[in-house]
Amino acid sequence: MFTGIIEAVGHIQKITPKGGDISLTVESGKLDLADVKLGDSIATNGVCLTVVALTGNGYVADLSGETLNRTAFATYKAGQKVNLEKAMLPTTRFGGHMVSGHVDSVATVVSRTQTGRAIEFWLEAPKELAKYLAEKGSVTIDGISLTINEIDGNRFKLTIVPHTALETTIEDFVVGHQVNIEVDVIARYLERLMMGDRAAQQSGVGGLTMEKLAESGFLR
Repeated sequence: MFTGIIEAVGHIQKITPKGGDISLTVESGKLDLADVKLGDSIATNGVCLTVVALTGNGYVADLSGETLNRTAFATYKAGQKVNLEKAMLPTTRFGGHMVSGHVDSVATVVSRTQTGRAIEFWLEAPKELAKYLAEKGSVTIDGISLTINEIDGNRFKLTIVPHTALETTIEDFVVGHQVNIEVDVIARYLERLMMGDRAAQQSGVGGLTMEKLAESGFLR
């Protein structure tokens, strides 16, 4: 579990294909690795990755085909900057929101506007994620815990203060840039809870979803 408060910005040193998967070598910048051991988790641009090797100035992690299909990592190249956060401790100050590191999909930057010292971004999420986005609710973008300030269908606005821009990769976002998005996990659990006993029913590959319940007329 993470908080979405970025601890350091690192960069990808090497991407090594391994069958349908990849091995990722990350230079971790100012991230303190003194207490990191093999098997620990580090959120890398919002993706919870397991450390399989330590390199002295960074770490190595494996990414599965599922992760590559779900995230923007499939387009990354060596040199790409990434936001880093170690898994939270029970004593960690909870400055952001509950972030699992399980990315839902990829969103796209559709506009960028300078407003005073802040930057306003509009992003477009996949339509199936729109129901999880709420004005003044939380969303995780490339591992950063952010507040949604406005909603328009499956598009949402973020207002980035100078400190966040300075301490993360978000300063580099331009129109067309693709980012990893994780919706609020509480919304996910609420959706499942609303299904009641029907959540235990099987409906073939993919399982029973709110969309399938709507199609069946259950939610009318």
